[in-house]
Amino acid sequence: MSQAVQAFQAGRLPEAAELCQRALQADPRQPRAWHLLGVVAHLSGHSRKAAELIRQAIALDQDFAVAHNDLGNLLMAEGRLREAASCYRRAVQSSPGLAEAHNNLGNACQMEGALEEAVAGYRQAIALRPDYPEAHRNLASALRRSGRPRESLAALETAVALAPEFTEALALLAHEKRDACAWDGLDRLTARLVEAVESGSAAVNPFIFLCLETSQAQQFRCATNWSKHHLPVPPASPKPAPRPRGERLTLGYLSADFQDHATAHLISEVMELHDRSRFRVIGYSYGPDDGSAARRRLAGAFDRFVDLEAASFAESAGRIREDRVDILVDLKGYTSGARPQILALRPAPVQVNYMGYPGTMGTSAVDFILVDSSVVPPDRQPFFSEKLVHLPDCYLATDRTRPIAPRVPSRAECGLPEPGFVFCCFNSLHKITPAIFDIWMRLLGAVEGSVLWLLESNPLAPGNLRREAEARGIGAGRLVFAPAVPNPDHLARFAVADLFLDTLPYNAHTVAVDALWGGCPLVSCAGDAFPARVAASVLRAAGLPELVTGSPAEYEALALRLGRHPEHCRSVRGRLRESRPACALFDTPRFTRHLEAAYDAMWRR
Repeated sequence: MSQAVQAFQAGRLPEAAELCQRALQADPRQPRAWHLLGVVAHLSGHSRKAAELIRQAIALDQDFAVAHNDLGNLLMAEGRLREAASCYRRAVQSSPGLAEAHNNLGNACQMEGALEEAVAGYRQAIALRPDYPEAHRNLASALRRSGRPRESLAALETAVALAPEFTEALALLAHEKRDACAWDGLDRLTARLVEAVESGSAAVNPFIFLCLETSQAQQFRCATNWSKHHLPVPPASPKPAPRPRGERLTLGYLSADFQDHATAHLISEVMELHDRSRFRVIGYSYGPDDGSAARRRLAGAFDRFVDLEAASFAESAGRIREDRVDILVDLKGYTSGARPQILALRPAPVQVNYMGYPGTMGTSAVDFILVDSSVVPPDRQPFFSEKLVHLPDCYLATDRTRPIAPRVPSRAECGLPEPGFVFCCFNSLHKITPAIFDIWMRLLGAVEGSVLWLLESNPLAPGNLRREAEARGIGAGRLVFAPAVPNPDHLARFAVADLFLDTLPYNAHTVAVDALWGGCPLVSCAGDAFPARVAASVLRAAGLPELVTGSPAEYEALALRLGRHPEHCRSVRGRLRESRPACALFDTPRFTRHLEAAYDAMWRR
């Protein structure tokens, strides 16, 4: 076996495999030989065979910790999280000092949502190997999701200090600093990530990259790099089964967000309105059941609702094939918790990227992306691996039945002053940039008695933003923070604000719809890439194109004009209130017919 190990370490995989096979012919009860043969099979691209060989090693030695760990890695790659976690637990029982197995157990637990067990696994890995940058980075992720941003940032700083070129940690550090509005060093971080993507690195998460000051071309390159490295090569698209004349097409909607989530808030009515004489509609959910009313409504809106939370990628794809789905619509892309590996297995003849992820997925596994001419003009096709399919109004689905709480809170209840103009922005805090904050502070300085009302989603952000305000000559008290509340109450409090100020380069998306549905005008600046043009699309579909600006200077001038002349803002609010029932943005039946026509066109193509 020593010769096989030497050949393996030298990178001579065929020779290593041959030597292992000779050893097993002489004595088949050699667990190390079976294990090494499995490792070679995996590195040669034969993962299923590798799992069989490593299971044979474990059958011969139940305490073979490294083999348990490696089998766990193979199962993780297939999305079989619970089986993988069981392997990692067996590995750490057999060898408590195996730091890698503790780290991997943390990964499996984190992906299953068991965050405290994940944190414990990472901390044990770090106790065994303090210089383990991957464990520090993974610990940061679990701490962030647990609502402990200060500890998360500290863990990321440690990971980067240990491995300055650790791009995955640099990307997460940039995102978390943005979310905390801790802007020191962000320009350098962004430049390093852009440089990494331009050089071909697949280590930068595409969603994180969308949130940075990056171009459409750079975002395309990032997604392409990522998909080539992290997804299997897609098989050929299955041929559509012959359809008798008049038979319905089967639509499958795939997401982790069929719960109390922005996606559910926007898309529920569309699922209810689909024409059942032409379409059968199935929901495939791989996210947890949060027990919410939104979950119950969506489960009832589909013709069939399939829970894939515990299914592997292959099992999920197999179920979709069994259901003979014609058009599979992915609502997640590369956002948190996504499983693009299901799409990569090509379970449906036509596969679509829609709504949840405002960018290309960079893979041939997805045929089309649904957009509109505002967010992605036709000349942007070179920056998308998918074929562009343009909807005639706004590409976002909306729900005109969403309830708004009947009681509007008072300004005092919201912590706002009774007199004075209220600028607001309830976008996620990571969308706020120093450049946009500079504009906001100039607006506060120019509009006497005005305040800025922001969402409090990260406990570190209020202190950081108040310090930034004071550094720009604006009193910290003029920033007011709103807690998260149930969706009907969230919509109701837009009546308290005078004007919503959008962000750039990542606009308000769902929240832009929320603001207009709640009756609050919104000023936006249309940028270069898809994420920077969504609010412009929303405003145009709402009949308010005059609130779309083409540069930061125009954006600031318009917001200042409305802030200094509240009567103009009230006039816009009045027009919004009158036009809202009939405008294209909130005409959900009209939108659904356009969406169905797009599906028909995709099927014909």
